[in-house]
Amino acid sequence: MRRIAMVDALTGNVADLVTEAARRVPQHAALLDEGGGAALSWQRVDAAVTAFAGRLLEAGLVPGDRVAVVLPNGSRCAVALFGVLRAGGVAVPVGISSPAPELARVLDDSGAALLVGTAPDGLGDLLAEASGGLPTVLPPPELDPAPSGVELTADEPRGGEDLAVLCYTSGTAGLPRGVMLSHRALLSNVAQCAALRPAPVNSTDRVLLAVPLFHAYGLGPGLLQVASAGATAVLMETFGVDRALAACAENRVTAVVGVPAMYQAFAAVGADRLAEALSSVRLLTSGAAPLPPSVLATIRAATGLSVFEGYGLTETGPVLTSTLVAGVAKPGSVGRPLPGVEITLVDSDGRPVGAGADPDEEGWFDDVADPRSETGRVAARGPNLFSGYWPDGAHGPDAEGWFRTGDVGYFDADGDLRLVDRATDLIIVNGFNVYPNEVERVLGELAEVAEAAAVGVPDERTGELVKAVIVLRPGAVLTEDTVREHCAERLARFKVPRAVEFVDSLPHGVTGKVRRASLRGSVA
Repeated sequence: MRRIAMVDALTGNVADLVTEAARRVPQHAALLDEGGGAALSWQRVDAAVTAFAGRLLEAGLVPGDRVAVVLPNGSRCAVALFGVLRAGGVAVPVGISSPAPELARVLDDSGAALLVGTAPDGLGDLLAEASGGLPTVLPPPELDPAPSGVELTADEPRGGEDLAVLCYTSGTAGLPRGVMLSHRALLSNVAQCAALRPAPVNSTDRVLLAVPLFHAYGLGPGLLQVASAGATAVLMETFGVDRALAACAENRVTAVVGVPAMYQAFAAVGADRLAEALSSVRLLTSGAAPLPPSVLATIRAATGLSVFEGYGLTETGPVLTSTLVAGVAKPGSVGRPLPGVEITLVDSDGRPVGAGADPDEEGWFDDVADPRSETGRVAARGPNLFSGYWPDGAHGPDAEGWFRTGDVGYFDADGDLRLVDRATDLIIVNGFNVYPNEVERVLGELAEVAEAAAVGVPDERTGELVKAVIVLRPGAVLTEDTVREHCAERLARFKVPRAVEFVDSLPHGVTGKVRRASLRGSVA
């Protein structure tokens, strides 16, 4: 295995990852678009990045300008993102499926000076309308590495603490906010992940990347980790289980950066087919949302591979913990902190709390008192943390470097972090805490249930009540009374859903998380 030379996080520019890869392995395949086209070598990618950076400067980019990147997953998107950074700009990645009003809000809030973008057929007018006539620069279709005619100078080199990416959150707690990620934060997280053993990505890997590059998870553990290792990215514009398995088989993929929705789809195709398609894979990783233990078991039985889970946020660059740290893929756990990351649990006032009781222990669910009083909000510290929210850096790490997340969790007996839920999703019934994940886990035990969410809705008597929103499997029949009876046998009374709604589907974010906020409301 080749030794990976890391770019200095204190002074380096994220685009230096491409330069370093081109120096070490110039002819090694770098970017490969699923479904067609030859793989671009790192040497060619480096030249294309420089050429596109020159085009941006020709278009009037001034170092520090925000540049919105609205492109589908693929080599052009990757080159555009690195090109913006090499030119001294700040990349503002946006999904191509974003509604025009949302895109317009991001462009306005970020103060974008340029747009690098395209839109699916029929949406060009919407993009033009949302952009408000911003100057638009497109990467050439063939990623021409020819010089632009503008010489890149180092008179004002950007890196280290300078803003690199302005990544907008999914808005689960309100309107999306711009997360300010510096070159230091992103490069630090790349180094932290690369220090794990086994390494998430090594120089000989071919990595399936179906997670959107406009999301911090697809960008950091995905694209940047591949560039750091000088590996090969197999890029999918959109995820489809049949195409993904075909891409794995055809390209001899060795590592998959995935989310639970992907692995759930993999687990449903049949053991023989899955084993054949993933026969070259050495490592499966998952993040962005909890992975059901049943999916872990199905994939391990079919392929002999464990799925290693991790945890993080856009604000943390993004990875904080991984089960790769201990080398054990333990269901329900997101592992231990990466090297250089500190994790603690705090109460609502920011004071450290002790280790909580294990909710898997017998009788835990039957405790009528608040069973999670010893759990706490996850707080993190490390060089991978963001610089606060755009534009003024508000609500970033405190004076001692700690950032208090919105996630609630506890450490188990092995010292591994287990997440309970989002603090913002907490349901409070008569003063008692109800965590949606706990209710959803019980709902998922019903054979008729394909997917379920639990949310709190206002109630005059109890403050809030628990509402279950359920998607049934095709052809299944289930009554509200059956749901309540099942939950009453397994949950404390105040946690049993008083309202049950059956729907055709649940709203999801790009990484598969259920958007609970849109399910809240009064009971019909």
